[in-house]
Amino acid sequence: MSRTAIHDLADGMTLAQPFQAADKQLRVNRQGGKYILLKLSDRSGTIVGMMWNADETTFDTFDRGDYIHCTGRTQVHNGALQVILTEIQRMDPAEVDQSDFDRFDATQADNNFTRLRELLATISHPALHALAQSYLNDDSFVQSFRQAAAAVSNHHAYPGGLLEHTVNMMELVRLISPRYANVDTDLLLMGAFLHDLGKIDELRASGEISYTDRGQFVGHIVIGVQRLGEKITETEATTGQKFSTGLRHQLEHLIVSHHGVLEYGSPKIPVTLEAVALHHIDNLDAKLASYSSIIESDIAADGNWTNYNPSIGRKLWKGDS
Repeated sequence: MSRTAIHDLADGMTLAQPFQAADKQLRVNRQGGKYILLKLSDRSGTIVGMMWNADETTFDTFDRGDYIHCTGRTQVHNGALQVILTEIQRMDPAEVDQSDFDRFDATQADNNFTRLRELLATISHPALHALAQSYLNDDSFVQSFRQAAAAVSNHHAYPGGLLEHTVNMMELVRLISPRYANVDTDLLLMGAFLHDLGKIDELRASGEISYTDRGQFVGHIVIGVQRLGEKITETEATTGQKFSTGLRHQLEHLIVSHHGVLEYGSPKIPVTLEAVALHHIDNLDAKLASYSSIIESDIAADGNWTNYNPSIGRKLWKGDS
């Protein structure tokens, strides 16, 4: 069944094709009428779908994560493209081409993981090197890490995104750290590797990316510190390599402070040079990925500028058209 990828949709297109129902809500408008608000997805992205004058009967015919055949038309509303639906029918998964919806790029993940191993191999500190190898020798961890997302939305919000974000940050560490004699490159490189590993358990990367129960209850920062403690204990037991209290505290601090400020969820603000650097490297990669995504998905009529984006408080320059 031929279909147009979400990334290639434009205003005024008539559609009759499958999507995946990433989310669905039955809502009531001001006049008391019911409508279905959908988040439709494929491997290229997501788009809002609206079905007016709907009821529970239609709403109950499919679940989140199901494939649905949608008939409707695209239109721009408040600067964003959406799909106005006239018909929704649940589909059997055998009826769709899975390659249209699988967002995990195994080849890219292989390349990123090879680079991750190379970067970790440059760590010369004995305890940190042994700790890195303990993670890499954990097959269950490796499999989960390769497919984990870095977020539900905004930046690197796709399977394999956490690995890509981590490698990007480690590459930046190798570029930036040598410029500052007082920054411990091994420690900062390990911090870039560790900082978001709790997201492996915080987020569910299979199907539509969403929070796990543990993620909702605890969050990735606490999970990351817990995972670190387990790995240090394991490393000491299997290799005989001991971790000083001070080194363990610094690794924990890198994880708990990487959001930079208390308002953004960090239990502590950065108090070491490595923690300060880690926060800004993390923010740089996340912001550039997020802003690039905004530019790529923008549908503004003005070819040089995106629509005003309230989440970042500005338009972005797209370049000469």
